[in-house]
Amino acid sequence: MRGTVRDLKNEQKIKPIKDLCPEAKHPIELVEADLLKDDGWTAALDGCTYVMHIATPLKLETPKHEDDMIKPAIEGTARVLQACVEAGSVKRFVLTSSVAAMVEAHDDHDNDYVYSEKDWSNVANPKISAFIKSLTLEEKSAWDFVANLEEKQKFEMVVVNPSFVVGPSLYPRPMESIEIIVKMLNGELPLLPQIHLGVVDVRDTAKAHIQAMLVPEAAGHRHILASDCLWFKEMAQILKDEFEPQGYKVATREAPNFLLSIVAWFDKTMKFILPMLGKKKNVDNSRMRNTLGIEPRPAKDSLIDMSYYLIENELAKKTEMYKGPSKK
Repeated sequence: MRGTVRDLKNEQKIKPIKDLCPEAKHPIELVEADLLKDDGWTAALDGCTYVMHIATPLKLETPKHEDDMIKPAIEGTARVLQACVEAGSVKRFVLTSSVAAMVEAHDDHDNDYVYSEKDWSNVANPKISAFIKSLTLEEKSAWDFVANLEEKQKFEMVVVNPSFVVGPSLYPRPMESIEIIVKMLNGELPLLPQIHLGVVDVRDTAKAHIQAMLVPEAAGHRHILASDCLWFKEMAQILKDEFEPQGYKVATREAPNFLLSIVAWFDKTMKFILPMLGKKKNVDNSRMRNTLGIEPRPAKDSLIDMSYYLIENELAKKTEMYKGPSKK
């Protein structure tokens, strides 16, 4: 197995990867390659049968120009795809996209609508954020790239579209995608935005990538990864029930939307979530279950496991009444 890093000299990022499976029969090989540069990609994919392209960082802040976010996403994916062609050995390309490439900026859908793999986020809607637009266009461009290959160059493509990923991490460091859970536990969110999301466990997400690589029927399809779909206040209630007896004060009240609109004038991150307020994002996870063969963990278990992980690794505060996870 081979992985890419931007800087082989960065021990802070490389050591945790190498330490994950020290007794592995086939230790991971790391090579240097940057999605913003051409150098290194042909060598990185030399002899590879399967390629997983997972690297799209979550950036909630609005850039000065949307192309500053969109172009690197599309061009980075194109570099990896072109390297797959040049390698000549690749049988299947697995792309990590997101349900955000499906469920956003649909003003014509009511809260009873259930999103599936046929849906695409509406990039023509002026309210769509640059990040979600970049995710959507990146995935579309990848499908177009593979569809336009000459017959002798063709390889299979599979896309996994995770929803809000939660659960324990293998790498104990702060991450933007889990910041809201940390703030809930630390009592830093007295009011919650009215946001509704699908939730998926990181362990199920990892397994889905392996299945997407190996299951024949996955070829040529997108796959929504989700267990339950919850409002933030429902996530907070799960945490409150588990952690309030341990001295945590988790708020479950929702903020009025008009108040968040005012805050958005001063907070760039808030602008990202405004179009999501009050809109249900129910999704169909049948391909995850029936094609990839994964029965997702309940969101409640994932959120609680994640919270204990955050506390145990000092990413969230530890109260005097904290007892730790039960020894089940």
